[in-house]
Parts: sequence; structure tokens; C-alpha cells
Amino acid sequence: MRMTNKIMQNNSLYNINNNKILQDKLSTQMSTQKKLTRPSDDPVVAIRALRLRTSVTELKQFYEKNAPDADSWLEVTGKALSTVTEVLTDMGKQVNKGANKDLATEDLEIIVEQMKSLRDEFYATGNVDYAGRYVFTGYRTDTTMSFTEEVEGLGAGYPSYEITEQNTLKDFDTVSYTDIGKLAGMNKNNYTETGFGGIKEGDVSNTSIYRMRLAYDDLKGETTTDPTAPKTDGVTITIPDAAGGSATITAQTWSKDDGYKKIADANAADENLAVYIPETGEILFSNKAYSELESKAKGDNGTYKEIQITYTKDSWRNGDLRPEHYFACKGKDGTKDENGDDIEIKYNQEYLTQGKTKQTIEYDVGYNQKIQVNTTADEVFNHNLDRDVDDMENTLANLKEVEAIKNDMEEVLKGLNEEDATYADVKKKYDAAVKAYDYLRESMHNIFENAITKTQGYLDDTNVAITDNGTRSQRLDLISNRLMDQKTTFQTLQSENEDADIAEVAVQLTSTELTYEAALMATGKIMQTSLMNYI
Repeated sequence: MRMTNKIMQNNSLYNINNNKILQDKLSTQMSTQKKLTRPSDDPVVAIRALRLRTSVTELKQFYEKNAPDADSWLEVTGKALSTVTEVLTDMGKQVNKGANKDLATEDLEIIVEQMKSLRDEFYATGNVDYAGRYVFTGYRTDTTMSFTEEVEGLGAGYPSYEITEQNTLKDFDTVSYTDIGKLAGMNKNNYTETGFGGIKEGDVSNTSIYRMRLAYDDLKGETTTDPTAPKTDGVTITIPDAAGGSATITAQTWSKDDGYKKIADANAADENLAVYIPETGEILFSNKAYSELESKAKGDNGTYKEIQITYTKDSWRNGDLRPEHYFACKGKDGTKDENGDDIEIKYNQEYLTQGKTKQTIEYDVGYNQKIQVNTTADEVFNHNLDRDVDDMENTLANLKEVEAIKNDMEEVLKGLNEEDATYADVKKKYDAAVKAYDYLRESMHNIFENAITKTQGYLDDTNVAITDNGTRSQRLDLISNRLMDQKTTFQTLQSENEDADIAEVAVQLTSTELTYEAALMATGKIMQTSLMNYI
């Protein structure tokens, strides 16, 4: 084969260019510190790099974002629950103090005021949020657990909720009712009036009444004014059965004073009567009515059937718990459709047929690993504590009223002699007032005694929630530590797969530069001689 100068020229340029390409590749590796600039450089390494980068990205998401976010949520929840523990501990001290029978009414009043303040703090704690998301409200993280003061500016009748509570016979309690007879409204200035004539100790009585205490007071319902035509549409009480039917209990709507008196009279006459009191949010049953209810609501093998109680509430105060976090309900907030009709929003309707479901919020914190971060309101903030304080407040008001009557009659009695014509009548009224006072004072004592056990129960529920929250936090710490180790391992593998060996690249680059310079020198010498030199 004849080797011409042109062929030598082309070969020299081709080899020099390849040398420059290698130089450029090594220079790029030196500046980027990576082995590859394009997949074609090494397809196997490129595929492995993509897989490792995906793993590292996922681990960074878990370790640097998801896990810290979940930890912050758990930390906020834990601090709120710690505050609740402190509040309930203070409540326990107050009810223990209130159970002392030697306390004067003024002392009880101070304790009840402190209980009201602690109750408000208890429920206010439930509105704590993390990054604008309320932590105790399940999926409704944009909604507070309880109403705030803005609710009082929505106008009369809004928001309006039709609430269905799902209870059983276990949710009934008994309440002590003291009938003070004609003593109501009597004082030292009017005790001689005709309306207070003939009062005697036997007029005062005390009875125990079965009660279903609803979650709220100040409910909607027109109370009975005509005893011959009682109202019965304020509340609906049904007992669903497995076949899809239901038994219905009818309750008359009465005011508080009339309702309790009606039940007491029904017990005396062995009558079947249920009374709904919207003012206090109570449904009272006579002994006979409760026996009938028990026969309908008690299932086989000691089980209890569900008792669904539906009522309407459209008057709300700052601090009232929002029903959509607890019950199946239908709400109207004043929003209108194009026809001017109220838009109704339905909440938790599945509770009525499928049972209550827990609204848990979970974070992805690892491969196929999720952790619950939220504690729901019903685990800690139930309605019973608020209603317990209401019972204290109402009983204390009755006690103060009767004590004032007793003190007035005692003062009048001290100004009389036994020979006075009015002495015997005043003495009977005084004895009746003392009897009523003793009954109510005993009721107040029993309320505080029962509150000791109840408050401890609320504290136990909170401690369970704290334990659950702490357990999840500890588990998250373990997961975070493992994620950190995995992240380090995969980053090391990624570096070994992708990163260039700088020392080796530097040596190769230097060698390439020397080869390039030698090639230029050799080419320059060879190309100086051609066939023209021999012509």
C-alpha cells in the first residue's frame, strides 16, 4: 500500500483529535468530579446512578421533610396534652376541696367559679394548631375544635345544627331533684302573703330521677304551656333494630322547673312519662318510662342497643364544642343558594349506619411505613366535663336560693316569741327551708364526690392519649435514626458509583497532555519532508 503525505496528514489529525477528545473528557471529569456526563459514557453506571439517585431523593424526603414535620405535629400535640393534664389536676384538687361538707356556700361558689375558669382553659387548649392546621380535629384541620367568639356575630339562628347523638343505657345517670314546694320566691318581706300560706316541712320532698344528659344545653324546642296539649316535637328518640325498623319514645317538652316536677309527680303516681328540657339539654324519665325504655334498648347477652336522640341547636357561645367533630349532624351557617334557601351541610352521616370511624392523619416516614400523628378530639375533649360543671352551677344556684330563704326565716324567727300567733307558722316555714337546704347541700356534696371519680377518669383518658402520642414519637425517633443511616449508606454508594477519582483523573490528564504535545512535535517533524524534496 502506497502511503502518501495526505494519508499521513489525515491519520495525524485524527489521532491528535482523539487525544483532544480524551483531554476534554478528563478535563470535564476534573471540573465536575463525576465519571459520566452522558448515559452513553457508561450505560451500566448510568442506570445504577439513576436508581441510587431515586433512593437518595426518597430518603431525603422522608428524613429531611416528612419525619421532622410529623415530629413537630407530635410535639405540639404532646405539649397541649401536658397542659390538659395540669388543668385536670387542678380540677381534681378543687373537687376534692368541694366535697368537704363543712364548706360554706360562699366557699362553694368560689370553687365553682374556679371550675368554670379551668373548664374554659381545658376546651381552649383543644384549639391548638400546627402551621395553621388544628391538631385535634381529624381531617377537618381548617376548623377549630370549639366555636370562637366569632360565632356570636353570625346572627340569630345561625349556625343551626340538627344533631343525632348515639347513646346506650350506659349513658343514663340519676339526678337528685328537690321539690321545695311553695318556698320558691319567699323572703322575710313577703312570707305573710297568701301565696305562702300553709307551708310545712312535709311539702318538701326529694326524689331520684333517671336522666339522659345531652351534649349541649340551650337547645331549640317550644316548651309546653297547656298541660292538656303537651308539645312532643322538640326531640326524637329512636331505637334502631337489626331488621331496619325502630322503636320510638315520645317525650313532652317542658321548662326546667315544670319538667322535674312532672317527673316527680309521675313517679309518685307510677305513670309513664318522658320529659325533654331544652333549657338544660336533659331528657328525664319516670321510673315506669325508664323500665319501658330498658326493655326496648337492652339486647341479648347483656348488650345494649343504640339509642339515637335527634334535636336542634341554633344558639352557640364561645367555647362550645363543634358538633361536626363528634356527631352525625346537619348544619346551616347562613349561606344561601341561588333561590335564597339555606345550604345544608351533612356531617358524619355514615355514623348512623356504619358506626364511627377514626379520622387518623398519617405521614409516610419510610418505605411502606406510616405513622399516625394526630389525636382526635373525642379521645380527650368530650362534653361531659362541661356538663359536670353545669350541674355544679345549677345546683349551687338552687342551694343559694334556698339558703337565702332559710336565713330570712331564721332571722324572722329570732324576732318572735313562742307565744306569738305567727311563731308556729314561721317555724314550719323555717323547718321546710332547712329540710330543702339539707337536701340540696347533700346533692351538692354528692356532685363533688362524683366529680372526683369523673375528673380522675378524664385525667386517665388524657394520660392514655399522652402515652399513645409519646409511643408514636419514640417510634418516629427510631425510624428517623434508621433513615439517617440509610441515607448515609445510599449517598456513599452514589458517590462511589458516580464520583471520579480526582488523583487518577489528574494523572491521566497530565499523561494525555504530554502525549498531545509529543504528537504535535512528531507530526511537525514528519510533515516537514515530502516528495518535493527529491525533485
